[in-house]
Amino acid sequence: MKRLFVLLLLLPLLARAEAPSPLAQSSSPYLRMHADDPVHWHSWGREVLELARRTGKPIYISSGYFSCHWCHVMQRESYKNPEIARLLNQWFIPVKVDRELAPALDDHLIDFVQRTRGSAGWPLNVFLTPEGYPIAGMSYLPPDRFRIVLERMQKLWSSRREEVTKLARQALTVLQQTRAGEKNGGEKIDPAALRKAFVDAALKLADELDGGFGQQAKFPMAPQLDALLQLASGNKKLAAFLRLTLDQMASRGLRDHLGGGFFRYTIDPQWTRPHYEKMLYSQALLAILYLEGADKLKQPGYRRVAFDTLDFVLRHMKSGTGGYVASFSAVDGNGVEGGYYLWRKEELKRLFTEDELPLVLSHWRFVAWKEGREKALPLAGEPASVLARRAGLPAGGMAGRLEKFRQRLLRARDQRVLPVDDKQLAGWNGLLLVAFSRAARVPDAQRFALAAKSLAHVLVGRHWDGKNLWRTPAGIEGAVPATLQDYAFVAWGLTEEAALEGKQNSPLAAILIEAAWRRFHGPQGWRGASQPLLPGMPTVEAQEDGALPSPVAVLLRLSLRQGGEVAGKARESLGRAVAQVLDDPFWYASTILPYLKQMD
Repeated sequence: MKRLFVLLLLLPLLARAEAPSPLAQSSSPYLRMHADDPVHWHSWGREVLELARRTGKPIYISSGYFSCHWCHVMQRESYKNPEIARLLNQWFIPVKVDRELAPALDDHLIDFVQRTRGSAGWPLNVFLTPEGYPIAGMSYLPPDRFRIVLERMQKLWSSRREEVTKLARQALTVLQQTRAGEKNGGEKIDPAALRKAFVDAALKLADELDGGFGQQAKFPMAPQLDALLQLASGNKKLAAFLRLTLDQMASRGLRDHLGGGFFRYTIDPQWTRPHYEKMLYSQALLAILYLEGADKLKQPGYRRVAFDTLDFVLRHMKSGTGGYVASFSAVDGNGVEGGYYLWRKEELKRLFTEDELPLVLSHWRFVAWKEGREKALPLAGEPASVLARRAGLPAGGMAGRLEKFRQRLLRARDQRVLPVDDKQLAGWNGLLLVAFSRAARVPDAQRFALAAKSLAHVLVGRHWDGKNLWRTPAGIEGAVPATLQDYAFVAWGLTEEAALEGKQNSPLAAILIEAAWRRFHGPQGWRGASQPLLPGMPTVEAQEDGALPSPVAVLLRLSLRQGGEVAGKARESLGRAVAQVLDDPFWYASTILPYLKQMD
């Protein structure tokens, strides 16, 4: 009888150990890869808050994404560590979030960490009270330091819970007041002064030597560059900076010079050392940017960059169901950052003869070797015309020879393993639809018109169920409802594709725009999710541009084109939004541009 009693006590533990992880059936490869962790991860939802309140345990949210290098490192070092997992399971409600499926939640938490610590990134790790008030957060930590943080947080929570809860609630109130304090509405806005303030702010941050903004890591910052292209006419200094930036991004390490496409950013100010993720939205936004640059700066070569980028997407990012995958990982199949893209000298010596190798090394500069690193990324070197002239050969013959070399390199690279995040996000595919539609307007680019029509069909057929838009394809297990981002970017894509076919508007785009106002806008402004679960999640009139253009700004611009009541609301909202960004216009390029165009 005693043995039976002990067994009955153990049964719940055994059942829990054998129960499949709730992450195992997720549409997110990032969440699925954590399904076998010894950490008992929960999926984010209302149930997490209910469990935390019932048990009195704080919540630990870890937000990341599949192609993030340091997310993989922290999993390997900490979340696979049985002892660290035991502490997380015992003391906290651990929650794993794919930031690309919950952008509004991630934006809220990263804003908290940014404001409290001065910097933030991914993996983003935040402790919250059972009520959902953020306590503290950090990004990547090595396992020894992470364990110390867990122990200190547990000691603090167990001994001073009421005080911690009170302070967390007060901190959230201060955060809300800080956000509200950034609103400077009521001022009369002079369009000429606003235009000058934005351009001056951009040029103040501009790197006049290497292009781009800032002096550390270099991000493409497509929303700002796109707005500056629209305002560059007659400003020689601005036009020169834009040409420098677009040239550097296309010729250096931000771009894959063998397979095509752009990486997410570089870790150095000279654009030579990329962080090796390839994101779908990067390809879409930079293709749009180079198409715009070709027209505004009278640089037809930029169209080739855009076409090369979109051809890469067509070749490598299209899924079997017609949509396009989210990203390729920064780490290769062996867990090596950049391993898929980097080359040793010995590898090239095996692939090319003694006569061929000098051409390869001249056409693709391997700068990292000169800096003492064992592996190097191919960069743009001497063009075929220069090499042909030096060798006394026709330029066309040299170009053909170099193309054969490139194919040989690609065949060798294809033997390596590059993990892919195969989830399909409505908003990111909407941005790609914009890029395809813009590219298709160029003569002899019919392939992009066909791609645009096909993608529009996929978005309507797989992400729209007749009443609701879905961020991941509708009807699949674990389908994720659409965010503000999805409504804005899909409406934009459908509008551009309709224009490509000679139509004034897209009926579904109009429905999505109206639905976005109804679901995401209220008296205090816009919110990123239709049902935010945490207290204090922001509502804004003006939303900053990030790697993506502000969804609020995109919706306002589209709404102005609709006419009628929705256009009236958009004009009022845009006026309030612009009044709030006068002190720091650089980060609100997507908001400022439609206001200036409206006032012209």
